Amino acid sequence: MRAEHDEPGAAGRPAEPEPQRGPEPERTPGQPERTPGQPERTPGQAERAPEQGQGARAGAAKSRRFPSVTEGTVRPEGSGRAVPGAVSTPARQWPMLSVLAATAAGLLTTATGHPRVGCLMIGIALIAAAALRRFLPSVGMLAVRSRFTDMITYGLLGVAITLLALVMEPNPTLDIPFLESAVRFTVR
Repeated sequence: MRAEHDEPGAAGRPAEPEPQRGPEPERTPGQPERTPGQPERTPGQAERAPEQGQGARAGAAKSRRFPSVTEGTVRPEGSGRAVPGAVSTPARQWPMLSVLAATAAGLLTTATGHPRVGCLMIGIALIAAAALRRFLPSVGMLAVRSRFTDMITYGLLGVAITLLALVMEPNPTLDIPFLESAVRFTVR
């Protein structure tokens, strides 16, 4: 197998001749001198070169690949912090942690044999998440989608779970007249 980086003339191959170059183009006053390896610049490139900045290669063709570092994009809405960066991470994410803690408490309560109270705790936690999303300017990781979509999603789920907890058998706290006939119609 032949090595890719063999020197010219190595392994019995003749050295390739250097390509012939034509005469150097005339320089206009104020145009920098071109070094041998540097590509030739057109007049439009010479004018744009100062605008490109220090790190840009002047005269290089623009790549069609995605840049390795993304610039000029907007941060996702949920990436903001509820508290400044000098505070520890749990304190910065207090809205999300409080909703998770209330939901976990509701699940534990349900698991210990009190499903109505546990479901009420979960529903109220989701309604509180909708309120936090509405009234706080930044809620950390509690922001998943747009503010409106988060409020509607958290609110509807919270109200639905709360209503289900209130109509739960035995001895429902909330009596909805059409619910009993709907359940009988779907179960029979």
